[in-house]
Amino acid sequence: MSGELGAVLFDMDGTLVDTEGLWWQACVEVAAELDLELTEADAGRVLGRLVEDAAGYLARRGPVPRGAGRAGVAEPEVERAEVVEAEVAQAEVERIEVTRAEVAEAEVERIGARLTEAFAERVSAGVTPLPGAIRLLDDLGAEGVPTALVSASPRLIVDMVLHTVGAERFALVVAAEDTARGKPLPDPYLRAASGLGLDPADCVAVEDSPTGLAAARAAGCRVVSVSGDPVAEDVLSVDSLEKVDLPLLRLLASGKRSIG
Repeated sequence: MSGELGAVLFDMDGTLVDTEGLWWQACVEVAAELDLELTEADAGRVLGRLVEDAAGYLARRGPVPRGAGRAGVAEPEVERAEVVEAEVAQAEVERIEVTRAEVAEAEVERIGARLTEAFAERVSAGVTPLPGAIRLLDDLGAEGVPTALVSASPRLIVDMVLHTVGAERFALVVAAEDTARGKPLPDPYLRAASGLGLDPADCVAVEDSPTGLAAARAAGCRVVSVSGDPVAEDVLSVDSLEKVDLPLLRLLASGKRSIG
């Protein structure tokens, strides 16, 4: 840890571009197709998370998928003395359990694909950079401070957004497919810091969701939250990127927690 600002690592959805609402709309639409209604209580389980995580959550909340009726079959009753019949019954139970797992996995994949499709439809109509985002990226570029995009969205979505934000503004892009584990685990931020040849402690992460903030903190980055809500003593909270500039980021990287 040098105390110098090595790089700034940006979350995408809800931090740089106004897409978090589009993702929520996609989740609500797909949930409705599953006869589910999402409320604010569900937000933490789908916002800022991998598509697979959101799909898994909807699958667990949803009705048993068509064709999975045998999942409710109980273990057949057998007399203890009937060893052969018991073995056959056990094999049937094991087969049913395997079928359950296969059905569940296939359903999560189907829901995930539908979520990605619904989200992509909305993103393709255009996204809006949040106030201060482009100015901050350009200021960092002008001063030679590397930036990385660290997103829980699939590469398909990230590439679409980069057409608006400008891929040339980032030295590195980490999308959902680039790590085995996603936010709130630290892997995406560790991958970004490593890819830039830096210690995570020399990087400032800019996030908006509890999931992303947890990932950045776990990785050991200095953290700025643009949610506007107080998070923790070691997180600098602001309500807009318009209040974030290079001097502030350098101050944070040096170990100062506030500008007061």
